[in-house]
Formats: sequence, structure tokens, C-alpha cells
Amino acid sequence: MSQLARFPKLSPDHYRHILREPAGRLRCVIDTDTRNEIDDQYALAWAFLSRDKLEIEGIYAAPYSFQERVNEQREADRIRQRGPASDEERALLARHSALLRQLDQAGIDVNDDRQMDPQGAVLVTPGQGMELSHQEILKVCDKLGVGFSDRVFRGSDRYLASLDEPVESGAVEHLIATAKTATVDDPLQVVAIGAATNVAAALLLAPEIIERIVVSWTAGYPTTVMDIVQPSFNMEQDLLASQLLFDSGAPLVYLPGFHVGAQLSLSLPEVEAWVQGKGEIGDYLHWLYINNPHHPRHGFVDHFARSWIMWDLINFAWLINPAWVPSYLTDAPYLSADCRWFRQGPPRHPMREALDINRDAIYRDFFGKLAALSWPPRSG
Repeated sequence: MSQLARFPKLSPDHYRHILREPAGRLRCVIDTDTRNEIDDQYALAWAFLSRDKLEIEGIYAAPYSFQERVNEQREADRIRQRGPASDEERALLARHSALLRQLDQAGIDVNDDRQMDPQGAVLVTPGQGMELSHQEILKVCDKLGVGFSDRVFRGSDRYLASLDEPVESGAVEHLIATAKTATVDDPLQVVAIGAATNVAAALLLAPEIIERIVVSWTAGYPTTVMDIVQPSFNMEQDLLASQLLFDSGAPLVYLPGFHVGAQLSLSLPEVEAWVQGKGEIGDYLHWLYINNPHHPRHGFVDHFARSWIMWDLINFAWLINPAWVPSYLTDAPYLSADCRWFRQGPPRHPMREALDINRDAIYRDFFGKLAALSWPPRSG
């Protein structure tokens, strides 16, 4: 029997009920590649400042690695030096030529590890990325002043190799156990803001939990976009895990990054005005903004007229106030090996997909909660 055949077949009524807009205080666990860049830290801070809405039961460190993407950029540089010899090489060079020019202008050598990754957080293996994320989760909790170390779990140290080889970990064990205590009326919200490796492993080891969970995941383009400009990092890292989210029948809220989450850009003047000075966590988030580990990789040497997208806030915006993230029910598409959507045959199981986002309302809520951490407190 195939691994997919082991998943329960949920009824249309079950999907409609469990994928309703969230309301009340919600049980959730968070699966995050926190050291990947800086948006996860902002998202975790907002989640902990929103515990009137979110009952956070666990946080899981997800694997990540930019090594493959940087290797592709280095191959494009080699092609640039000698000239493309095939259509495939021309396409690769076209994808990366703008970035290579930016690096040239910044005086950064794409082939120099120290220049591309001075903090040692980008050119790591998936297992190293998971461990760095575990440490970063603990740091964010410390800056927030919350004692949460007993509920922070290490996840997979590698990506999914096949559907027959799910990687067991403390994160997966906790996710399965917690999901089994949930119900269709009070499901466990699985907030996935990285590669879906840990979530996929839990689904494969305990397929029955799809009856009691809702996975919200941010990545990629809307499923109505038939062509892609660039792949999504969350999606491409562990493609098997990404495909399983759509193939397993697990209730899914898909939050496209491009076009939707991409509206969550934030500039340094905003961070200086409304984040810096707002407790230890505010100062740390400000430090992260001006020490973003990905700036060298993009050839950024200043903040003039720039912003950075805090992609992962979208998952928590959906849970805190779904009116901020308009969405609709649709049928789950297939995800191809080159990260494109397609539909064939009769419609598959339902899922929910975000259409838009209220950027200003989200940041007003986040900044307002940070303001309460200011010292001395504001009067009035």
C-alpha cells in the first residue's frame, strides 16, 4: 500500500468545518527555520505578544540551507565568465545575472564563503540550519522574557528523502502527541513557516492526525499562477514535503508568499520608530534588521530606499484576525517537480487559500503590542 493510501479520506463537511475562519483562543504549534533570516524572529515575537489569541503549545526547529541556491549562482557566474553554451545555460544565467551585477557593484565575490556568509548562518547544511534555528528560538524566548525552553524541540536534521523514510525527532513526536489531543471542533493549528519537513514526517508517521489539525503554510505563488518568476525557498528546499501538504488531504491554509505575503515589507525608519527601544525583544529585532545575514548575499551595503519583507507574519495574521487575510476555499492542486501548479481530472479535496493581506492593520497590531514593552511606559 502506498503511503498516500494510508491517509484517511475526509468528507466535504469535515473540510468545510475545520477550514472555517479561526475564532476564539486557538491551540497552536509553530514550525520555524528561525535562523534562516529575520522574519521568523519578528513572527515569533508577535505570536508571543498575542497569547490572548494563541495558546502556543510547542515550537519546532526546522531545517534550512541556502547552499544549493548559492551553488546555482556560482554556476551562473562560471557561465558568465566563459559564455553560455546551451539554452539551459542561458536560462540559468538570465535568472541570476541581476544578482551577480549587484554583487559586483558591492565588491562581493559570489565564490567567497566569508563574503557571502560572514555570520555563518546561510551556507550551512540542513542539519546545521535546524540547530541554529533551535538556538535562535531559545534566544527570542529569552529576549521576550518567557520561560519556554521545555517546549522548544529540535526537528529533522535532513530533508525528506522518500515518503517511506520520515525522519523522527523530538519535534515530530511532540506534534503527533499534541495533535492527538485536538478535535475537529478545536483543532490544532500547525503554523508552518519554513520547509515542511517536520510536518510531513508527522503526517507520514501518524496519518490519522489529519482529522484533528489545520496546517497553515506560506510559500510560493497563488495556485492560479501557471508560470513562476522565481522559486519559493520554503517550497523548493524539501519538495517531497511540500508536495505531501497538497497530496495527503491534510486540511491546509495556503498563504502565498509572492503577491500576498510580499506586501509585508518593512523599512528601517519604521523599525527605528516602532520596534527599537520596545523592550529587549524590540532592540534585538532592530539589531537583526540592520545585521540581516542575507544582505551580503544580495549585495546590499546600505538601507537607503530599501525594505525587507517579513513574510512569516502572514500565518499569525490569519490566526489573530482572518479579516486581515481574505481567503477562499478551492480544490488542492498538484505541485510539480519544478514547483509549478497543475490540476487534472476531477477536483481534489478542499483547501483554503489567501487572496490578499491588510498590511497596515497587521503592523498596527504588531507595533501596538510592542509599544506596551516600552520603558518608561507611555502615559495616557
